[in-house]
Order: sequence, then C-alpha cells, then structure tokens
Amino acid sequence: MLPILTKTLSIEEYGIWVQLEVTVLLIQSFTNIGLSYTMLRFLAGSEDKDYIQETFYSILFLILSTNLLASFIIIVFSKIISSTIFDGNINITFLLAIIIIIGSLNGLFLNFYRTFEEIKKYSLFIIVQKYLALFLVTLLILVGYGIVGAVIGLLISNMLLFIVMFYLILRNIGFKKPNFEHIKEYFSFGLPIIPEYLSSWIINSSDRYLITIFLGITATAYYAPSYTLGNMLLLCLSPISFILPPALYKNYELGNMDVVKTVLKYSLKYFLAIAIPAFFVLSVLSKEILVILTTEEIALNAYYITPLVALSAILFGVHAICVEVIFLKKKTRITGMMWIISAFINFGLNLILIPYFGLWGAAITTLIAFLFAFIITLYYSNKWLKFDFDVIFIIKSIIASLILVAIIYILNPSGIFNIIFTLVFSFVVYLVLLVLLKGFQIEEINFFKNLIK
Repeated sequence: MLPILTKTLSIEEYGIWVQLEVTVLLIQSFTNIGLSYTMLRFLAGSEDKDYIQETFYSILFLILSTNLLASFIIIVFSKIISSTIFDGNINITFLLAIIIIIGSLNGLFLNFYRTFEEIKKYSLFIIVQKYLALFLVTLLILVGYGIVGAVIGLLISNMLLFIVMFYLILRNIGFKKPNFEHIKEYFSFGLPIIPEYLSSWIINSSDRYLITIFLGITATAYYAPSYTLGNMLLLCLSPISFILPPALYKNYELGNMDVVKTVLKYSLKYFLAIAIPAFFVLSVLSKEILVILTTEEIALNAYYITPLVALSAILFGVHAICVEVIFLKKKTRITGMMWIISAFINFGLNLILIPYFGLWGAAITTLIAFLFAFIITLYYSNKWLKFDFDVIFIIKSIIASLILVAIIYILNPSGIFNIIFTLVFSFVVYLVLLVLLKGFQIEEINFFKNLIK
C-alpha cells in the first residue's frame, strides 16, 4: 500500500491519509471501551454456548452504541474536523464517521476467532481484507478519484469483510438478545484498558498531529513512511501475539504454571531471535528500502528515523509478551497507569523537542516513552511470575547480527533485486551463525511446534 499511496498521490494527499489512520486509532481507543480484549480474556477456553452468546452480544451492542455516538459527533462537527485535520476535505470526514463503526466491529469479530484459536479463518480474513483493500484503493486512485477514492476503497473492503464475518459468527453461535448480566465484570476489566489504548495512541500517533502543527503536513508525509518501516519489525510479534494469550489463559486457569512460564520464555526468545537482526538490517538499509517503497524525497528527509523506531518496536514487543503476566493477574489498572505516565512523557517531550529538533525529536520521545513502559512491565511481571530471560541468547543474537551488518556493508546493495538478495542471504547466514553458537535447543523447537498445533 505504501508505494502506491506515496507514488500516485500528492505529498499533501498522502499526509491526509496518514492523518485519517491516526484519527481512526484515536477514536477507537475510546469507542471500543476496552471490551474487544475483554472478550478474549473471558471467553478463552469456554465451551458454554449460552455464556459465549451472552458475552459476545453484550460486548457487540456496547461497542456498536459507543461508535454510533462517536459517528454522530463527527458528523455534527464535520466542518471543524475537516479544516483542522484533513486540510479542509469534508468528504474524508464523512467517510471517517462510517469507517470507525465498521472497523471497530471488524476488530471485535476478528478477536472472536482469535479467542477460540481459529487461526486459519483469522488469517484468511486478514489476508482477504488487506489485498481487497489494496486492489480497490489502487483501482480508485488510478481512475482519478485521488485520496477520496482511496478511502472509499478502504471502506468497501472493510464492509465486505464485516458482512462475511458476521454471517459466519451468526451461523456458528446463533443469536441471543443479551441481558448484560456480567456487564460490571466486563467494565471492571475493560475500562482500565482505555487509558492504555489512548496512551498508546499518544505515544505512537500523536506526534503526527504535532509534526503537522509545528512543521506542516509535508513533514508528516516524510515522517510516516520511515516510522512505518521501523514499526514493521513488530510483524515478528504477530504470530506470537495471536497464539500467546489464549494459550496462557487456558493453562493459567488449569493451574499449569510450568507451561505458562515455558510459553512466556520461548515466546520472548523467538521474538528477539527475529527482531534483533531485523533492527540491524532496517537500520543499515533504511534509506535504500524507503527509496524503493516511497520516493527519493521522502527517503532523504526521514531515513534516519527508522533505527530509533525499530528499537522502540523491540522494547514494545518485549513489553507485549511480559505484560500478559499482568493480564493473567487481572491487574489492568497498572498497565493503564503505566501508559498514562508514558503518554505524558511522550507528549510533553514532543512539545519541547519537535520545534527544535524536528523529526529527530519525535522519534527520540517515542523511544523514551517505550523504554519507560518496558521497565515498568518487566518489574511487575518479574514480581508476580518469574520466568527465564535468556540473556546469553540475546548476546549471541547481537553477535550474529553484527556479522550481518558487516556482510551488508561489503555487498553494499542498491536496487530492489540486490536488496532482496542481500536480505535473503543475510538471513540464511544469521540462522547458520545461531546454530553454530547453539542459540536454540531441540526441545525448544519441538515445544513451539506442539504449541502451534
């Protein structure tokens, strides 16, 4: 999607797309009221159909109600919103009002499949939606509808996904009018997560607003692709984050604490095994990759942002695994407060640093905020459930990654085919080095294979 948007839209239109993305995330951090993740926590492992229906439809109606209210407010204040955020494009504002409703419900439906570990359906829906969006966005841009066409393409793909998923869920569990009997328990777990979502948005996305205010929408268009590239490191976390919560919650409720500790240990190890070399590769090749994915103008003005964002992503990835200990204990108030403080640190430093240091300032404050969350999460997770943190493996991974950097400098790739060859070759070398350094044991590989099955 990134090269299509940056190479076919004007820099200002791409800036509007970036603002739309961060605005959707902002609104949904409120309107989902922490209930989408609540369903995952309360239904994982449940086989009681009545309880499943009650929980799912209670959460569905609550999320739908809050998103309808938010959409109404957006429409009422559409002129102000369009002039402030979307460079006066009121059509984008009206489309935003629809996108947040469909997007929030799709997020809930996807979490339904994640809750019951139906990974094939979950993956299929994600793949279909993304490629359908890619096709429709590209088509509508090429026929001349510009940024409005791109947003309409995104909306259509989400609506089609909504229809299919809801139909299949209805066929699976049927329909039941909820009586909201467990609503107090849901809110007790979910509401403290709202500050976490909001604070996460402030840390990850508010810098786009402040960059636009202080430096202009063109600077936002420079910053966003570099940030996206660095944040792609979190793709390493996606498979783990999908299977980790249900596996942990199920074994925790059954009292299998040794399994819980082992799952946490290996999840962290496998994430770092990919994330550490990915950080070094993205840091060294950020400019070359951005030239391919975007434009030379964007690459030259913001390639230096990628290493800082990639390092922030590693800290967040470790946090995302260790924070499951806090969720196991249902101490979501701690994570909420942690992210509130992180958000204040991030927002305050952005106000100070962006006017003086530009894009550098925004990336540095993101790193500081994630470092704070990382430290707090490690403290509480280690306090309540100690599991092995394999420092020796991390050192081995760093050594192997530094050798990769040397290989990349020797090959000095340019152009898409040379870069792809270098990435593949470097990854193979890295795996060989890890094996030679005895980074993995046979029992670890077998355990993770069984967990996936």
